[in-house]
Amino acid sequence: MLFLFPLLSFSQQKTVSDILFANYDSYKESTLDKRRFKHDDIQPLIEKLKLDQDFTIKVLGQSIEGRDISMISIGKGKTNVLLWSQMHGDESTATMALFDIFNYLKENKEILKNVTLHFIPMLNPDGAEVFTRRNAIGIDINRDALRLQSPESRILKAARDSLQADFGFNLHDQSKYYNAERTNSPATISYLAPAYNYEKSINMVRGNAMKIIVEMNAIIQKHAPGQVGRYNDDFEPRAFGDNIQKWGTSTILIESGGFQNDAEKQFIRKLNFVSILASIQSISSGSFKNTSIAGYEKIPQNDRKLFDLKITNLTFSYLGKNYLVDLGINHNEKENKDHTDFYYIGQITEVGDLSTYYGYNTLDASDLIFKNGQTYPKILEDYDALEKLNFEDLLQQGYTSVALDSMPEDIIFTKYPINIVKVRDIQIIKKNIPKPPLPIGSNPNFTLSKNNVIVYAIINGFVYDVSKGTSKIKNGVIK
Repeated sequence: MLFLFPLLSFSQQKTVSDILFANYDSYKESTLDKRRFKHDDIQPLIEKLKLDQDFTIKVLGQSIEGRDISMISIGKGKTNVLLWSQMHGDESTATMALFDIFNYLKENKEILKNVTLHFIPMLNPDGAEVFTRRNAIGIDINRDALRLQSPESRILKAARDSLQADFGFNLHDQSKYYNAERTNSPATISYLAPAYNYEKSINMVRGNAMKIIVEMNAIIQKHAPGQVGRYNDDFEPRAFGDNIQKWGTSTILIESGGFQNDAEKQFIRKLNFVSILASIQSISSGSFKNTSIAGYEKIPQNDRKLFDLKITNLTFSYLGKNYLVDLGINHNEKENKDHTDFYYIGQITEVGDLSTYYGYNTLDASDLIFKNGQTYPKILEDYDALEKLNFEDLLQQGYTSVALDSMPEDIIFTKYPINIVKVRDIQIIKKNIPKPPLPIGSNPNFTLSKNNVIVYAIINGFVYDVSKGTSKIKNGVIK
């Protein structure tokens, strides 16, 4: 599908972004559909780009463990734009979007009239291999802009210097628990025009980055209204974004955060695709120059007051007294051995007055009776015996765990909406030692009832609505 866009003013670009959004599926790279992918997964895609004479592929060097770090270039315009992604190995949302952009550029060259684009789609392939932030020797590449001890850092610095890039897009992921300040909206996308000194001065270089961000914000607001944040701009003298701004490249930091029911960040990937291409269009046309930077400060700052599940007005008893609290519960990702997939472990991260916090999901426990989950008294022979259980009936009786006499070593979580306890741990469970019922850091498993009927069961930090028979439980855990 071919869309040739003339060089438009920003007001006209709003139509361009709408077209990009509507036709995104035509360009989405289908082989990348989850956040956990590796260097070997993108190499065939890079090799395929070599068959297109409009793309130039250059190996800039190797990572610490010897993986090629490639730069993909296209265009012949005088304005150089450098985009780098996955400086942190577990921040891969924009990497997916870059391969979508490559598919778009195969068919749409008009956008390149005045620019040359240079992409480094996986700067930290060693980190990507095990889906971790840092590189193979434990260095955070984004704090190595001065010492340049890592080969990955030296590669990025050399690329910027050789190109004397006019614009730079520093592409990251941030925690899904960030929200737009004083709202319950996740900061699905956050921006920053990094400061280049402690005074946070604004020169033309930084000002141009701010103008691009103002335009990008307007685009995102159409598709995720109220879900844009602005990163703290305190100067970090070791960081690449701050230094690249200082070295004369207008630098735009994009952080991909969270979005409701988008664990693999596929919708956020789409937002990256649309907003980055629209920004390139603006740079190519020069229309960004007419944008006021006043809108930059109007973007709400990032805050971090989101939970996966917030339970309000929960009353529990401890040592003969009742206490009214709110609970903040997060669903932490736990990876498999190959770093290719994950399951969840729920965790109580905050207890108390959480009236200034928010949840992706919220449950009001007013007038409900709290009770810690119990373990089903009958010990099951093996994992296969779980198939015969009526889980809704167990939850209605207040059981949030079952015990197994034999548990396969290769099973690390359970697909069933209940937790599993190994028999050797039963004695620990049966000890009647008084302790707070909802300790910070614990795995939340309890029931909420009304008139002696269980209404909700909280299993591994997920809600099972027993009254309606509806489950939001992604997985149980094995204790």
